[in-house]
Amino acid sequence: MKPWGGRFKGKTDPVLERFSASIDFDRALYRYDIEGSTAHAEMLGKIGVLNRKETKDIVTGLGEIRKEIEAGIFIFSGSLEDIHMHIEARLIEKIGDAGKKLHTGRSRNDQVSLDMRMYLKDHLGNVEKGLMALLKNLVQKAEKEKTAIMPGYTHMQRAQVVPFSHYLMAYYYMFKRDRERMKNILQGIDVMPLGSGALAGSTMPLDRDLVRKRLGFARLSENSMDAVSDRDFVVDAIYGIAVIMMHLSRLSEDLIIFSSNEVAFVSLPDALCTGSSLMPHKKNPDALELIRGKTSRVIGDLFSIFSILKGLPMTYNRDLQEDKEPLFHAVETVQDALTIMGLCIAGIKIDRKRMEHAVSESFMPAVEMAEYLTLKGVPFREAHGVVGRLVRDCEDKGKTFKDLTIGELKGFSPLFEKDVFACIDPQTILKNRKTEGAASFKEVERQINAEKIYCNR
Repeated sequence: MKPWGGRFKGKTDPVLERFSASIDFDRALYRYDIEGSTAHAEMLGKIGVLNRKETKDIVTGLGEIRKEIEAGIFIFSGSLEDIHMHIEARLIEKIGDAGKKLHTGRSRNDQVSLDMRMYLKDHLGNVEKGLMALLKNLVQKAEKEKTAIMPGYTHMQRAQVVPFSHYLMAYYYMFKRDRERMKNILQGIDVMPLGSGALAGSTMPLDRDLVRKRLGFARLSENSMDAVSDRDFVVDAIYGIAVIMMHLSRLSEDLIIFSSNEVAFVSLPDALCTGSSLMPHKKNPDALELIRGKTSRVIGDLFSIFSILKGLPMTYNRDLQEDKEPLFHAVETVQDALTIMGLCIAGIKIDRKRMEHAVSESFMPAVEMAEYLTLKGVPFREAHGVVGRLVRDCEDKGKTFKDLTIGELKGFSPLFEKDVFACIDPQTILKNRKTEGAASFKEVERQINAEKIYCNR
């Protein structure tokens, strides 16, 4: 008989049993369910609902059940719906009537909220660690390659020369924001809901604060109805993960392009690439392509949880069972993606000559050439026009700036002097940029030194 079966005649239809079972995915919560149940049992013992032997038997039985699950000998059945019912049924099998007392003052509604919060505290902590590992890899690679230069792009067109390290640090700051966001999300998750019951609390003298301390939560939920119906913490978690994945996808896209034969700025680690079943020469960036592809699914997870929650009346509704699959998928995906990207950044090799050639064969110093004229008193819009006409003339004649003579330059403005060639030299440009946060060697050095301290806290 099911734990709630007293109200009903006959058996549940087998189709409904199969349709409503969540054990195939919520078994991932077993460790947290057992830990929460153990704390609940200890609290029931403290307030006199359980005697000493009953408390001991329940705690011991729960520990044995955990070992059975981890050893792979625990039997799961769709007829028991979820992980909570599986553990309770097995506990009653093992210790008898004492096991029937465990659920005193508790509902699966507050129980599952507790389990999910514990799961997220654990796994989002791992996500935060994965972010920190990636941050360290980015800083180390930026420091190693801090003198390499490359084109910076807008609209996928070469725009201005930048240090390769400045490019890496741009992603560093994205992932640093992700880490700070994840820390804030974890604070919102750190709320202990157990004791809220199905929706209205309990007439039992439950010591919620004892359980809170035992399980390591920062604070108690303040409203029992909100506690069992709230899944904002799930939305927050998937949102934070989706942003991380979006950043990983953008970096993957860049590296896929940069590693193509047409660009060839970087070479990806062999361990993260695959070959072709037909073409022996191929080295495909599969790991990065999969990050890019899986990002779409994680964004789908976010839309999924929004759609589940948008029309739910107070308080608990069975729809909430569907929150776990998108959450578990998002969490597992981002952990793997962060590990892969960390390995990629650590093992990536750059072709400095190729990047420098791309810089030297472009018109990227046009901005600095316009600023050269501006510093001589030419209004910037006029200087912009002068250099634009100069670029067009060079394109018509198949020349670059380095092919021009001072006489040719003076044909566009008499203010050009020989020192303009030094001013538009890429190395000089990267030394002369003065603004904080700019793509200059000095600013990159400052950023790297500051962030090395952050990474070693």
